Amino acid sequence: MPAPNYCGTGLPRFSSGYPYLRQSSMSSGQTPRGKRESMSAADQERLVLLPAVDVADGQAVRLVQGEAGSETSYGDPLQAALDWQSDGAEWIHLVDLDAAFGRGSNADLLAEVVGKMDIAVELSGGIRDDESLARALATGAQRINLGTAALENPQWTARVIADHGDKVAVGLDVRGTTLAARGWTKDGGDLWEVLERLEAAGCTRYVVTDVTKDGTLRGPNLDLLVEVATRANAPVVASGGISSLDDLAALRNLVPQGVDSAIVGKALYAGAFTLPQALDVAGRR
Repeated sequence: MPAPNYCGTGLPRFSSGYPYLRQSSMSSGQTPRGKRESMSAADQERLVLLPAVDVADGQAVRLVQGEAGSETSYGDPLQAALDWQSDGAEWIHLVDLDAAFGRGSNADLLAEVVGKMDIAVELSGGIRDDESLARALATGAQRINLGTAALENPQWTARVIADHGDKVAVGLDVRGTTLAARGWTKDGGDLWEVLERLEAAGCTRYVVTDVTKDGTLRGPNLDLLVEVATRANAPVVASGGISSLDDLAALRNLVPQGVDSAIVGKALYAGAFTLPQALDVAGRR
């Protein structure tokens, strides 16, 4: 089944992606932290959308609550990403689920996808050490998401954040207040303790997923997103559970609090709404 032709929105490739982050003297390529400094009035009201392309066994899929074996296939990942792009997407959220679960890799395929995009790509899944990080960065992806590494190797994560600044975001996948690691199969510690450590390391962006909501079309966990955004000094990308235009409207209301973006997956693939409709709600540029 081919991926449906919907589009997302975001910001142009080869920029930091979020122009309201202040410029100052920092490590090479790093953008300073902060949620709303120098944000234009329009950007203060706009929710950036990232359509998702999750890849398992060479196919674009969607999972339910991140569980292996719950995949629904949507065909060729490259075609799915190109469909998003041709319909106007400016960001793609691209995930190697096999690498995240530690059961294989789609690295070559994902590199091909990134290489054929004329838009920004946020790349995630199984990036846990220098080798996998270097491979991810070499694709040319605009942003790399760290997951398990941030929980299991905090010293390495702090070094990566210091070296790469806003090229790196940290994924916080949560059940209650417990983080999920290794493709959501292992406990990763207390959310707030880890967040405090990442704040001290200078993390510039968090991708926050309520695992119990992901792929369920039951609505995002607004309370969790608000609390993370309140405690953090960096913007938050919302992920998991978006099911309706009302959900997007609710998330857009959180932009002034620091939830400035949302990953949209199953709702678009299932036809719950179209991207043009979503963009009207999220705020067009």
